[in-house]
Amino acid sequence: MNFVTSLALALPIGVGLAALGCGIGLGNAVRGAMEAMGRQPEASAKIQTGMIIGAAFIEALTIYALLVVFLFMGRVA
Repeated sequence: MNFVTSLALALPIGVGLAALGCGIGLGNAVRGAMEAMGRQPEASAKIQTGMIIGAAFIEALTIYALLVVFLFMGRVA
């Protein structure tokens, strides 16, 4: 198996793992925020703001992984 073939097989697996990891992380972040809001409803605005900022960073990681796949796809062709 040469470099191009192994890269063509590794790219979809890598982006799939990145998306899976980011999805799990986002789910844990939202779960923690919802539990915190349930315990302290008066602090829900601050908790929600922090959760949204954290979710944006997690989504950015997924987009970075996708961009890396697009960059390396140029080497496969």
